[in-house]
Amino acid sequence: MTVALIAGAGDLPATLVGAMAVRPLVAAMEGFAPAGLAPDLTFRLERLVPFFHALRAEGVREVCLAGAVTRPRIDPAMLDPGTARLAPRLAAAMAQGDDATLRAVIALFRDEGFAVLGVGDLAPGLLVGEGIHAGEVTGTDRADAARAAAIVDALGRVDVGQGCVVQQGLCLAVEAIAGTDAMLAGVGALAPGLRPDLARGRGLLFKAPKPGQEWRIDLPALGPETVARVARAGLGGIVWQAGGVLCLHFARMQEEARARGLFLWARGAQELAG
Repeated sequence: MTVALIAGAGDLPATLVGAMAVRPLVAAMEGFAPAGLAPDLTFRLERLVPFFHALRAEGVREVCLAGAVTRPRIDPAMLDPGTARLAPRLAAAMAQGDDATLRAVIALFRDEGFAVLGVGDLAPGLLVGEGIHAGEVTGTDRADAARAAAIVDALGRVDVGQGCVVQQGLCLAVEAIAGTDAMLAGVGALAPGLRPDLARGRGLLFKAPKPGQEWRIDLPALGPETVARVARAGLGGIVWQAGGVLCLHFARMQEEARARGLFLWARGAQELAG
């Protein structure tokens, strides 16, 4: 049985393929090619039903969706009759936000007879277990992490973002449509008077899935470049929900964090509840 990776933009698809024992069939939506990975198939959303047929012709019965895809605009002139029947359902979900769109996409694949796998099913090593994996975490950091977790939980309930930056209890930024990199750049550009005294705690980036999020697709991700951006923003480290955030090139993340004097902490369920 062939597994198909429905790949979006960014490094995640290539990292996932590199972690798998057998290379999957790689399919990419037009305009969202993955970095460093040549797709075997390219498709458009307006031609979704022919794409399903092409997957079945390749013997695909399981799919995994990984990588970044923004909501594309549908060109009605390009719709085939089968996909045209699905378009109202998809458009209605897209109007309700990212979570609804992702659930609708999973339902479409399931209705066509495909099992939808998560990245963790194919490469469980990308989901790092709880623990402090670099540096040291202070009491101030623990308090900031608890504050950040509450903020991300509240944001996620209205489908806004999966991350925020907290320093000494103050929320310096929240993640919105521009993403984590833009959020960190904004923190780095804050006027000194808007940030607390660094000697009392440098603050942290926190990432976690949204409450009720579909974990098979769209999990938040971190990588070595995230660590570098956190350092440039003048923060002390990164905290994430253990088992709920993809860590790309984790050994390099640890090396980068130690070189820059940052901590990496996968915060466990018991701590999240507390």
